[in-house]
Amino acid sequence: MADMDLDATGLFCPEPVFRTKVEMERMGAGATIRVRADDPAAEEDITKWATRHGHEVLSAKRDGKVIELEIKKGK
Repeated sequence: MADMDLDATGLFCPEPVFRTKVEMERMGAGATIRVRADDPAAEEDITKWATRHGHEVLSAKRDGKVIELEIKKGK
């Protein structure tokens, strides 16, 4: 179970990444966030952003057009 849920469905690039970033800045190291998005580029964009900034993508599940990512905050 994630510490925070972010519903970014209905938003398009760059909003899902931007909102993920904002919410993760509020979290402590080791906390997790579950992000739901339906932007076709969201999975790749959020995964690349998270990895580049030292976070760990724990899972990625697709349900139709919606991707659900669980990310653990690094330092």
